[in-house]
Amino acid sequence: MAKLDLEWLAVFDEIYKTGSVSKAADRLGLAQAAASTMLNKLRAHFDDRLFARTAQGMQPTPYAQRMLPHVREALSQIEQARGSRSGFDPAHAQRNFRICMTDISEVVLLPGLLDHLRRNAPGVHIETEIISTDSGRRLADGEVDLAVGFMPQLDAGFYQQTLFMQNFVCLAARNHPRIGERLTRKRFEAEAHAVISSSGTGHAIVDKTIARLGLKREVVVALSSFLSVARIVAHTELIVIVPRILGEVLVTQEPVKLLEPPFALPPYAVKQHWHERFHADPGNAWLRRTVAGLFGGKEAAAGAA
Repeated sequence: MAKLDLEWLAVFDEIYKTGSVSKAADRLGLAQAAASTMLNKLRAHFDDRLFARTAQGMQPTPYAQRMLPHVREALSQIEQARGSRSGFDPAHAQRNFRICMTDISEVVLLPGLLDHLRRNAPGVHIETEIISTDSGRRLADGEVDLAVGFMPQLDAGFYQQTLFMQNFVCLAARNHPRIGERLTRKRFEAEAHAVISSSGTGHAIVDKTIARLGLKREVVVALSSFLSVARIVAHTELIVIVPRILGEVLVTQEPVKLLEPPFALPPYAVKQHWHERFHADPGNAWLRRTVAGLFGGKEAAAGAA
């Protein structure tokens, strides 16, 4: 077979991840024309189109789907070998990282991370996506570098590290006509509620606790994210349970108040997660240490390496 250039395989992997030659080129720091040339060389090398242009982007052929695990294993092995000799220089690195997180983390954690990168790693860029049931697979495939949130479903093949513990508070309008500075169990059951169903937030703990205690809760609206909840609560008589870290931000943005729940809710750990395939990657390790140092303290930073 003719010579196969390693950079061609990196282009193949990025096109598979992004469904776009231009996005793949951008993530690899290449000109689009160069990425297109490499794709054409790959097509000739393997005698297959590999990707077909569709309305949904560049979609892989069956042959490309069969190639993918072998290509990624080869890239991973080479990256690990390279990482054993060299580190990651954030001040000069040009790299995009994709982080899977909750909408809460985008509000309360992401600004701090971006500010740190602007000052210490100006060539490092971040893309985010919301945690979903597909997040584990995307971490394993290398489509996501890191996940931050509550993800107890991740088991074999994943590393995890606690950043901080989190608990819950109730949120109500500051001028709520029936709720003062204290929320009783009776008033909790009498009021109408908003609930949020969002992956990665530990909110299932709330539902399980309410069911176990046999509490009544009239749910009048179920929201897909936390982003609109403060405005909804501020302009209605609804109450809602949210993680404390978010509630403390929301009270500065809308006329709402925080109240302690009238029953005990277990705390949960907010963790960062990564797949074992990328544990030795110097860039991934640097990102983990950075996140742990910003949000988890010195002990967490030491354990993120």
